[in-house]
Amino acid sequence: MSDRHLLDNPAWASLTGPHARFAERHGNALRYPGDVAPFFALPDDPEPADWNDLAVLAGPGVTVPVTGGTFAPPYGWDVVEHGAAVQLVGDEVAAAPDEEAVRLGPADVPEMLDLVARTQPGPFRRRTVELGTYLGIRRGGALVAMAGERLHPPGWTEISAVCTDPAFRRQGLASRLVLAVAAGIRARGEIPFLHAAARNTPAIRVYEALGFRLRRRTTFAAVRVPADVPVA
Repeated sequence: MSDRHLLDNPAWASLTGPHARFAERHGNALRYPGDVAPFFALPDDPEPADWNDLAVLAGPGVTVPVTGGTFAPPYGWDVVEHGAAVQLVGDEVAAAPDEEAVRLGPADVPEMLDLVARTQPGPFRRRTVELGTYLGIRRGGALVAMAGERLHPPGWTEISAVCTDPAFRRQGLASRLVLAVAAGIRARGEIPFLHAAARNTPAIRVYEALGFRLRRRTTFAAVRVPADVPVA
C-alpha cells in the first residue's frame, strides 16, 4: 500500500472518493467525462497493466493529461507536455465570505467559458461547474471575475479557474473570490489547496500573501497513447 499523501495524486483521490460519481473507469485507469474536466488518473506507482488500462480508456493516439506521480510511461508513449508547477495548501488562510460574490451555475456557463477563453486560467469545460461551488463578481451585469472548486480528495478541495477580466484587474477581485471559495471549503471542515505554474510567480506571491504555503513542487504533464498500443 502506498504511503503517499492524498495530494500527491489528487485526481485519483478525487475520482475514487468524493468525485466517484463522475468517474469513467477501465481497470485501474480513471477519467472525468470530457465535458467536465480533461484529467485522467492512475494509481500510485502504476504497473504496465495500468498503463494498458489507460490506453483502452483514452484510445490509441490520444493525448492524455495525467496527474500525480505517473509521469514515467512505458516505452512507446510520448510525453508531449511537461511543465513545472507548485502545489499550495491553505490550512492557515484567513478565509472570508464576500458580499459581492454570487453563486454561478449552469445558466452562467456561456459567460464563464467566455471569461476563461479571454484569461486562460487553465482547463474549464461546459460541465466543470458541476464539480463544486463557483463564485463570481459582476459589474454592470457582466461577469468580470470568478473562482471555484475542482479536484476534491477526501478532506481537501482544490480552488481553480481563478480569473479576472483584464479591464478589472488590480482591484483585488480574484483574491476576494479565492478567500470566499476557501470560506465555503473551510465551512465543510475541509482544507483548500491549489496549483499554479511555477513560472507564474505573480500569482504565487498573491496566494502566499493570502496565507497559502508551498506544500510541494510538482509537474503538469500530458502523454500520448501509442497508435499501435495493444488494448485487448
